[in-house]
Amino acid sequence: MNLRMRQICLVAREIEPVVETLRDVFGLEVCRRDPGVGKFGLENALFPIGNGFLEVVAPVRDGTTAGRYLDRRGGDGGYMVITQCADLAPRRGRCEAVGVRVANEIRYADYQELQLHPRDVGAAMLSFSRQDGGEAADGPWHPAASKGTPARGAAVIRAMTGAELQSDDPERLARRWSEVMELPLTRDERARPIIVLDDATLRFVPSTDGRGEGLAGLDLDCPDAAGVLARAKAHGLPADLDMVVVCGMRLYLA
Repeated sequence: MNLRMRQICLVAREIEPVVETLRDVFGLEVCRRDPGVGKFGLENALFPIGNGFLEVVAPVRDGTTAGRYLDRRGGDGGYMVITQCADLAPRRGRCEAVGVRVANEIRYADYQELQLHPRDVGAAMLSFSRQDGGEAADGPWHPAASKGTPARGAAVIRAMTGAELQSDDPERLARRWSEVMELPLTRDERARPIIVLDDATLRFVPSTDGRGEGLAGLDLDCPDAAGVLARAKAHGLPADLDMVVVCGMRLYLA
């Protein structure tokens, strides 16, 4: 295992409208609400998608980092890319070598996580995490799934297969993520810079929506794209061909 895209975190002003949309349009169900995020002034909801998890957080008090991020980006959007690795020690060493600060560190008996400072990486908070017994793709994941909790989500969405990060200078941003992750920078069929993880692809694109640099899109393996698009339009969501906008994110259906 090198790096897996095990969890994506979105941030919203209000959590329940996003929860309802993800349930009604995509068939996703909340598997856990983690009280531990309360110390950061947040509430959250976690949804299993395949072997990974989609998280939505929302501030419940003034003066939170998430609230400032919402102000800076002009509303709901992507917040964190949480990856899974086998060993954090070389990841920490790499961060020190390339000048990336650890903004927050989480340590449990079976789970450890390094959350990197977004100003040092760009676009979003990148996280390196490891989990005891988590070598298998469908292994446990704290706190969303324990060893006895199945992680797989509804069949409407089978997996998260990629994330889209936008910037006024996507080449620069892509080089920085490649440097920090120690993974090669390649190109997709449209010559856009990409980084290929074990289970997903990070794609770097120009910012065209006026919101600046950030985590702006998510690729979903969706066998019923037509049904999702119909439900999205019935809910009044922006939708076009193979894409629906939810929580400020472009969700691509394939």
